[in-house]
Amino acid sequence: MLQIEIDNGSGFCFGVTTAIQKAEEELAKGATLYCLGDIVHNGMECERLRQMGLITINHDDMVHLHDVKVLLRAHGEPPETYELARRNNIEIIDATCPVVLQLQKRIKRQYEAPVNLPGEATHGDVSIVIFGKKGHAEVLGLVGQTQSTAVVIERFEDVKKLDFSRDIYLFSQTTKSLDEFHRIIDYIQQHIEPGATFKSFDTICRSVANRMPNISQFASRHDLILFVCGHKSSNGKVLFNECLRVNRNSHLIEGPEEIDPAWLEGIETVGICGATSTPKWLMEQCRDALLK
Repeated sequence: MLQIEIDNGSGFCFGVTTAIQKAEEELAKGATLYCLGDIVHNGMECERLRQMGLITINHDDMVHLHDVKVLLRAHGEPPETYELARRNNIEIIDATCPVVLQLQKRIKRQYEAPVNLPGEATHGDVSIVIFGKKGHAEVLGLVGQTQSTAVVIERFEDVKKLDFSRDIYLFSQTTKSLDEFHRIIDYIQQHIEPGATFKSFDTICRSVANRMPNISQFASRHDLILFVCGHKSSNGKVLFNECLRVNRNSHLIEGPEEIDPAWLEGIETVGICGATSTPKWLMEQCRDALLK
């Protein structure tokens, strides 16, 4: 008989849970609520909230809104978004993750200390570098703290393009790989030029980083792994790659309809896990589909 286990450590992180709770609370009041961008990188959860009345908008849409409520998701937003809300008399329901909010403040403090020069990230010859995915909502919010002067590197190979004659202050998107971040730190330490200063700030969320060893163990004890997550999820890609490294018989799916019955041939145990943006109910739907 097929044995199925859902990973207890998978599912929404604190930031996502809080954002969804705030949305549900506002929607329960019967008022119109807009959300700037997908509230979570999971299409099925977004659809569930859409049916409850949540209206997803983009930044261009927000320009034309006045006297409404707009929820800011856990990823955070740059200062320009708050300024737009003030001008248009928009009430902000701020669901920015506390970890992201703290990171924004740290970058802003660094950018503003002690005085800004035109075209520079901070006072003097300093580069603020962010290890993150270009265009990702969280990264846009982080870069916005520096008036778009921060340098974004997406992967280890990008670190080689930095100017090592300048002081470098390195931060990270909260959901990036801790191992890759440390590789980048080691490379910069080895190549920073004499007289230049290098400082790194470990800003990776431990609610994601701590899932790596746990999900590795989980993937190793099953014949088949179904990793449930939206294709837009940044941390989902990191966690799935860890599953794949440990267990080559791992498959990334968005929902139960993507399960291929052929995967189950000769399989005795199935492990179901997911990203910090994957709802538990969706993993349970995948389990139920296997049991039919």
